[in-house]
Amino acid sequence: MAATNRRSAIKNLLAGTAAISTAGMLSSFKPGEKELMADKLKGNINHAVCRWCYGDISVEQLCAAAKDIGIKGIDLVGPEDWPTLKKYGLFSSMCNGAEINLTDGFGDMQFHAQLHKQYSAMIPKVAAAGYKNLICFSGSRRGKTDEEGWKNCVEGLKPMVKLAEQHNVVLVMELLNSKIDHKDYQCNHTAWGAELCKRLGSENFKLLYDIYHMQIDEGDVIRNIREHHQYIAHYHTGGVPGRNEIDETQELFYPAIMRAVLEVGHKGFVAQEFIPKQKDKLLSLRKAVHICDV
Repeated sequence: MAATNRRSAIKNLLAGTAAISTAGMLSSFKPGEKELMADKLKGNINHAVCRWCYGDISVEQLCAAAKDIGIKGIDLVGPEDWPTLKKYGLFSSMCNGAEINLTDGFGDMQFHAQLHKQYSAMIPKVAAAGYKNLICFSGSRRGKTDEEGWKNCVEGLKPMVKLAEQHNVVLVMELLNSKIDHKDYQCNHTAWGAELCKRLGSENFKLLYDIYHMQIDEGDVIRNIREHHQYIAHYHTGGVPGRNEIDETQELFYPAIMRAVLEVGHKGFVAQEFIPKQKDKLLSLRKAVHICDV
């Protein structure tokens, strides 16, 4: 998740944004792209897309386009949009709406009471809607050691994980980079998140491995996926540098990464979370999904 972009996008979504015609956006192609549009996905990966990256397209239009592409889920939408997803037979692959923000999270005890109130309300809603994953965050380090962060997170998350177990919901903490986008974020390395998973000791607490973020803060993406896959429930994509479109200009080779994700037996979702630069944003999405469809 890109800090400023996600925050501003979410604000725009809540306020309501102008709709752009999906048909108009998909009307012109370069040579060879018509064939791409006709290709069917292989079915090995459960593809999803992050809502905030398409803030100038209505949820209805994004769902229609996702359904046409073969995408199965929409990430980072709350209860107000779930009826639209259900209309198109799409899954809310990573629910949100219980978090305070990206900086005030479970790693800081001063926020536990508010977080408990909000997650206690949202976890049953996620379950009642038939969904599984609910995002959460460590928040900023604020001078805390790794050990202090782990202890605070365990104390804050334990009662929420117990509630999640009762409702068959998984709380999923996102790994974010603290070098570029989220200065001082504590859960910024896979090993840190994996240690938290071990301490909580529940299948109802996992990690969201954002490939873009982890390439920035630690690299060695495929090895880290292989080593820590048992703690990862969900993946986000994005080109590095800049969370740009997934293409030949980026330093990551996504087909190899996706093959590693499949090799470790991942059955969850892989959500596209890049910032489309082309005028035809939905064509950019379609291309990215096909690049990752191994």
